Amino acid sequence: MEKIQFTVKEEENGSRIDKLAAAQDEQFSRTQVQEWLKEGRVLVNDKPVKPNYKAASGDEVVIHIPEPEELQIEAEDLNLDVYYEDADVIVVNKPRGMVVHPAPGHVTGTLVNGLLFHCKDLSGINGVMRPGIVHRIDKDTSGLLMVAKNDLAHEKLVNQLVEKSVTRKYKAIVHGVIQHDFGTIDAPIGRDTKDRQKMAVIDHGKVAVTHFHVIERFHDFTLVECELETGRTHQIRVHMKYIGFPLAGDPKYGPRKTLNIDGQALHAGVLGFVHPRTGEYVEFEAPAPKEFEDLIFELKKNI
Repeated sequence: MEKIQFTVKEEENGSRIDKLAAAQDEQFSRTQVQEWLKEGRVLVNDKPVKPNYKAASGDEVVIHIPEPEELQIEAEDLNLDVYYEDADVIVVNKPRGMVVHPAPGHVTGTLVNGLLFHCKDLSGINGVMRPGIVHRIDKDTSGLLMVAKNDLAHEKLVNQLVEKSVTRKYKAIVHGVIQHDFGTIDAPIGRDTKDRQKMAVIDHGKVAVTHFHVIERFHDFTLVECELETGRTHQIRVHMKYIGFPLAGDPKYGPRKTLNIDGQALHAGVLGFVHPRTGEYVEFEAPAPKEFEDLIFELKKNI
């Protein structure tokens, strides 16, 4: 059983223990941590406490993380849009609305279900829940993903992500008219302290860098291309909101009055990396889906 240990800092004195514990990992939700507290999995100075316990500076906290629930992941014929495939790598164009990997309560219709049907040889580094998955894009973001078919390919592709050598370019429609043609957003991202379901730019977040340039301006919107230097959760969505130009249709970070699209207008159109076996740089480009292009067509009519 995995465990996380931390000491309550002076500036955290008086904070609720569930809030402090949830902040230790961006994958934790406050609701989940509250359940662990009720189950006695979170100990303060070797004793279980209630979720509303007010921590004191110097408290020693241990979180005993339960083993993940074993799920039966079944292969499904989802007619995946495969852009490239060989013995080491698959590049897939994921449609908007598809979740990348299964989770409790959501075990069918994911990219992983489709991959298990499409091929039997996927890397096992991430276990049965995420076979072959090297990186993710959000459910309502469409576009290209690379998937590893063996452990050696997986390690080499992950290393490229760590070294920031993978090319990842996204098209996005944002609210507002960006006046400058180019920009770089260098702002750290971490779990939003006010809403654990969101990410935000925070002082002690992880380094996050997004480069963008304007493709076209409309009456109240702008079409941009964003290139990721890092790959934090919701990075483009958080960064564009941070500079005052949230993504159209974004249910988490955008305004309620927006374009007629179900989810953020974001498409991972370009993906490039060094092939893990040949050592050659390969790059792929996928056009934005029809609903994305339809939005642009409507916006052009209102210029």
